[in-house]
Amino acid sequence: MNVIIDAKSVKHPCFNKEASGSCGRVHLPVAPKCNIQCNYCNRKYDCVNESRPGVTSAILKPFQALEYVKQVLEKEPRITVVGIAGPGDPMANPAETLETMRLIRESFPHMLFCLSSNGLTMPEYVDDLASLGVTHATVTMSTVDPAIGASIYSWVRDGNVVYRGQAAAELLLSRQLAAIAALKARGLAVKVNTIMIPGVNTIDDGAPLKAVAEKARELGVDLMNLMPMHPTAGTPFGVLPEPAKEAVTAVRAQIGHLVPQMTHCRRCRADAVGLLCNDRSGELGGVLASCGMLPPQGQDDRPHIAVATREGLLINQHLGEAKRFQIWGKDGLGAFRLVEERQAPTAGCGPNRWEELAKLLSDCRAVLVGAIGDAPRKILTERGIVPAACSGFIEDALRVAYGETGVGGLEVLRAKQGGLSKPCCGAGDGC
Repeated sequence: MNVIIDAKSVKHPCFNKEASGSCGRVHLPVAPKCNIQCNYCNRKYDCVNESRPGVTSAILKPFQALEYVKQVLEKEPRITVVGIAGPGDPMANPAETLETMRLIRESFPHMLFCLSSNGLTMPEYVDDLASLGVTHATVTMSTVDPAIGASIYSWVRDGNVVYRGQAAAELLLSRQLAAIAALKARGLAVKVNTIMIPGVNTIDDGAPLKAVAEKARELGVDLMNLMPMHPTAGTPFGVLPEPAKEAVTAVRAQIGHLVPQMTHCRRCRADAVGLLCNDRSGELGGVLASCGMLPPQGQDDRPHIAVATREGLLINQHLGEAKRFQIWGKDGLGAFRLVEERQAPTAGCGPNRWEELAKLLSDCRAVLVGAIGDAPRKILTERGIVPAACSGFIEDALRVAYGETGVGGLEVLRAKQGGLSKPCCGAGDGC
């Protein structure tokens, strides 16, 4: 099927392959919570060696996202699309998502705005999205057969009710179909992402995938992105093989007459930035981290920064190894000052240790450590404390954390995999 590019998609690199080498996108990670659990998904924070949905180096608040866009556009003026793709689901974080879109729309009315969702709660916000000028939306729909969906989704949470098995899949599918129909009715360009999962929705010579394409065509979907599943460690589908490129190409050829196929997807991170062929999320990770530490304008309710250090000069301790933290702030003249030292919570208490640490550091906008594991990183981030794995002199890192340095200094806080020792297992015992 020939792809017909409408006017609003000409500068969208995902909807128009010809634009992917000249038009870029920036994803704003403002949505950490998700309302479904897919059996291939493991959302991690700051996994710098992975490029896939659900991964980001920081979580931004709406006002921080606006500042981030401003700084990104200074460094990459080819950005034409601002998107929200997680790391959870944007519509499971409606307040943050809608406020971010409002701020971006006011400051950058010329930008295309894009949203990616599983579709569960999207129907109730379609009017809000349209009124805010969202131009493009993606709904991830990997099957239209609830029996297959029961194998793909571990659970689906609608409000305070958690559904499992086929009931979960039926509810999710009904919302996905309603969301797509409503988005198209309001003039948005819609893409369907379909995850190709070996032995799950590839059975019967790919008939379940063809059924998705047929439903997409029926609903007037503009583009379909058949994505090979990424086997992610620690998930039920982590042991499955990744579909071969040839297999994906063959299915696209079988269903391409039903709905146009996207063939240039890069499986972008939730903090992706730059051109599809030249992602700069690693290069601009320091900008993201710095924006994530910004306090609200006119308000500084988190004036301090915590530091894990052995000797008081360098940032060189793993979070789990630190028995105490230095608390730094600024004096009336803007000079750094050591406020006090605080004893870390007792080791060996599992996730409770990190909850206690979040309370201990509740007046801190960030904690600077040599390395940190996924469990404490997630808990601290959700409590509004930015965990930054870095190394070097304390005062150099503080200048970056307080936003006093230029671009070059951002290397100090660039997140790195593993840090000074192996990643923490998250058990709270300093492992």
